[in-house]
Parts: sequence; C-alpha cells; structure tokens
Amino acid sequence: MEYNLADLFESVVDVVPDREALAYIDIPGTGAERRLTYAELDAAANRIGHHMIDSGVRPGEHVGLHLYNGVEYLQTLLGCLKARIVPVNVNYRYVEEELVYLYRDADLVGLVFDAEFTDRVAAALPQVERLRQLVRVGAAEPDELPAVPFTDAEASGSPERGFPARSPDDQFIIYTGGTTGMPKGVMWRQEDLFFSGLGGGAPTGEPVKRPEELAERVAAGGAGITFFPTPPLMHGTSTLTSLIGFNFGQRVVLHRKFVPEEVLRTVEREKVSAMSLVGDAMLRPLIDALEGPMKGTDMSSVFSVSSSGAIMSDTVSRQFRALVPNAMLLDNFGSSESGFNGTATEDSGPERGFRVRVNSRTQVVDPATHEPVAVGEVGRVAQCGHVPLGYYNDPRKTADTFFEKDGERWVLLGDMATVDEEGVVTVLGRGSQCINTGGEKVYPEEVEQALKAHPDVYDALVAGVPDVKWGHHVAAVVQLREGAVRMSLDDLQSHCRERLAGYKVPRQLVIAQSIRRSPSGKADYRWAQKVAVAADG
Repeated sequence: MEYNLADLFESVVDVVPDREALAYIDIPGTGAERRLTYAELDAAANRIGHHMIDSGVRPGEHVGLHLYNGVEYLQTLLGCLKARIVPVNVNYRYVEEELVYLYRDADLVGLVFDAEFTDRVAAALPQVERLRQLVRVGAAEPDELPAVPFTDAEASGSPERGFPARSPDDQFIIYTGGTTGMPKGVMWRQEDLFFSGLGGGAPTGEPVKRPEELAERVAAGGAGITFFPTPPLMHGTSTLTSLIGFNFGQRVVLHRKFVPEEVLRTVEREKVSAMSLVGDAMLRPLIDALEGPMKGTDMSSVFSVSSSGAIMSDTVSRQFRALVPNAMLLDNFGSSESGFNGTATEDSGPERGFRVRVNSRTQVVDPATHEPVAVGEVGRVAQCGHVPLGYYNDPRKTADTFFEKDGERWVLLGDMATVDEEGVVTVLGRGSQCINTGGEKVYPEEVEQALKAHPDVYDALVAGVPDVKWGHHVAAVVQLREGAVRMSLDDLQSHCRERLAGYKVPRQLVIAQSIRRSPSGKADYRWAQKVAVAADG
C-alpha cells in the first residue's frame, strides 16, 4: 500500500464499511437528502471510475468537475482518483471565455457538469479540441450536447474495484482562484498533498508513519464527528476538508450552496462538530442569522470553526466567539501551493496585524537569495518538504515560484511577511496586490482589517488607483451594514488614522451595494480596482 489518496480511502472503507460517510442535505427546504455509507460511497465512486475508463479516458488524463456541491462531486473525485485519472476543479461562476481558457489550459479530455451550466459548456465546447467525454448531472432542455446522463454513467460502470495498482506519484491538480489574474493549476503528488494539505491523516496530531496506520487508527476509534465544509467543493479548502473527514473515518455533510439559515439548521439537526468556511464573507452572514431569525439555534455540538483563504477581521471574530463560546475559531493560513502553513495567534488583529504561528517547514525568506530574513525585515513566505511539482502548463511561473536549497524543494509564496524573535510570522499581504503610493508600500489586507473594525462597515476591499501625484492612491470599496448612515470619506479616514499610518489611510471611498467575491468568499481585487477607477474618473 502507498500514500495514494484512493488507496487510503479504500483502506478506511474496509474497516468501517457500514458507517455513514456522506450526508447531502438538499436546500432550500425540499426535504430531499442522500446518505451514503462508506461501502456505498466506495461502490458509487467505482462505478464512475470504471465508466471513465470504459469511455476511453486514460490514467494521467484530466477530467474537469464543473459542479455545485453534491454527492456527484465527491463521487466523481474519488472515482477519478481510483482510476488514476486527474480530477480538476472548475469555478462554476466562469463564463464562456474563462471556461475556454481553463478547459484548454488544463488539457481536459472529460467533463462532469451540472445541467444548469449546459449553455456555457455548449458555447465553450467547439473551442476546446481535446474535450471529448461529457457527463451531465441532471436534465437539460433542450439537450443538444453529446453528454451522457450521470445516472447512465453510474449504471454502466462496475461497482467493484478492480483498478490497476496506483502510485504516490499520481497527480492531483488544484486550480487557484485567480483573484488577481488567470487561474493556475497547482500540480501535487498525492503523497505530498496527503502530508501538506491533509495533515498526514492527523491535522491536529502526529502524522501517520505508514499508510496502513491510517485505517488502523480509524478501526481503533469510533464515530461521532461530523465535518461540514460550507464553501464550494471547487474551492480547494472544502475538498481537502472532506478528504480529512474521510481519512478519520467520520461523516461529511454537504449543502449545494451556502445559505446561512440552512447551514445553521443543519448544524443543529446533524450535530455538526467541525465547520470550515472562508473569512468574513461567510462568517458574518452566520452571525447575522444567529442574532436574527436563527437566534437560539443549538450550536453546542460545534467544537471547531476554521477559516482559510481570507483573513477574518477582529470584529467579526469577537462577535462569533460571543455567540458560540464553546467553539474554537481557527484562522488558518495556507494556499493551494503549500497546503497548511499555520494558524493565527490570539493577539492577531488590527493593532498587531495577521500574526501566524507557522509549522516547522515554513520560513520568511529573501526572494532573491532564498535565505531567511532577519527579525523585522520584509520577505516572502516559503515552505519546504512536501510541496507541489509546479504549475501545469506554465514552466516560467514554475521556475519563478519553486526552487531547491540544501537538497530540499521549496515553494515561494506570494505573501509578504516579517518574522519576530519568537518565530511568529506577521503576514502583510500578497505582493501582487501591494499598492505603491508615494514610494510607500501598502498591503490591502491590512487596510481592510482596519476598515472592518468600523461598526458601520459590513465588508470592504482595498485597491490602488492611478494617481498623478502619488503614483497610486489607496481606495476603499465599502459595503455598509443595513440601516447604517451613509459615511463620508472624512469619517472613514478619522477611523483609520487611529489604526494605520497616514500613508495607508484611504484617499478615496466608494460605497457599493455589495462586495463582489468568489462563491468561496475570496476577494475579487480586479473588480474592486475597476469600481474604484471608474468612481475616480
């Protein structure tokens, strides 16, 4: 047995076949749900894996998952892994031009998609020469695509295993969110992803030392933990959360989409133990619901709420802790390129910045020399050990991001940071989003933290706008709380000056009806800059 994700999953199935593995709760309010045991999920994944092979998809080829959350997503993911086919996440918000780019860049030969995306898939298909195998989830009218209904694909495939031997070198590709540019496919060896992204089978404990040990731990333990990844599965965090749940032999609960009130109903009914989400964009609506229509919801089963992909503001964190005091609120730091790097400290916040106690494989280095920076100096976050192979179809970006030092492979992340005497890392922000204003560098995330501390600010993004005098000036795009009095730039600046140096204080304020983010809650900085530039003109 190897450190292969499909091998590891099957080893867990074999020791707890009758334990519930997956519960899909359909929303809104139809009452429909699906529940699968580990044995049932295993058989369902086998069917899709065999269908792909029987349809001519070969090991090492790429199949896109253009789906909302659901049983079909994880079933197809596992089926691909079993068949040594590489699953590729597809952002379901993408329109034709973006889909053509991703389908081509990922060299997709197969695609499993939800029926409501039929028009977009049909528009992109003639421009993607290699894409030949389509499987559609749900009915589409009129149906003009040569797509196999998912139910037929399931029926045609064997429920037995019978797949060729797998390898820890089998790949898993995660396409990044593309918040500042076109998305890139991060290529992971499955063994590396198991240790960096899935904690080696024990994210909060000691990683396994043998692949067989994973199932041994599951067999020795019991059921009772329910994982609830609330963001879209096409966002890497949710997929990894689901796989972590399976590695523990526990239950994973899914919703098709994030609806705060329905999330809370499911937490209460299913006795959810561990939730994952993305920053304020998801946590704040949950707080609003708990303080409003869902007041009194029983959250006593929750012991962990983790966020990654977007920094949680101090104000929102404090509000949630007051409402759900029994739950640990973990603000995790990581990326598609590194997996998990660390968790924010208790004193992280607007005054001291986003402070992270990182793992032993993470350093802040000089991007030119790759040597660790001195205490207080600015460098870039880097990680060694189990890191990706590089970016798919992008050797130049791979060479810029991955390097070797002292016989170890490293990844150089885009996050700028400093380190203190105790080794605590303060993350300043993405270098690609850094605003140069009058020669000073401003990181949007730091300003956004200060903005969100204002009681009338519901959400905010910060961008740089071209400026004749300063090169660029700092612009704040702000969504106000419902019922808040419209704020002036002077009001906002007075608030920020108590928390930020003068050059970081926004010189422009744009009030937006809502802040545009990805379905996973990640910031859309291209949109924010476009809005700010248009308002400045």
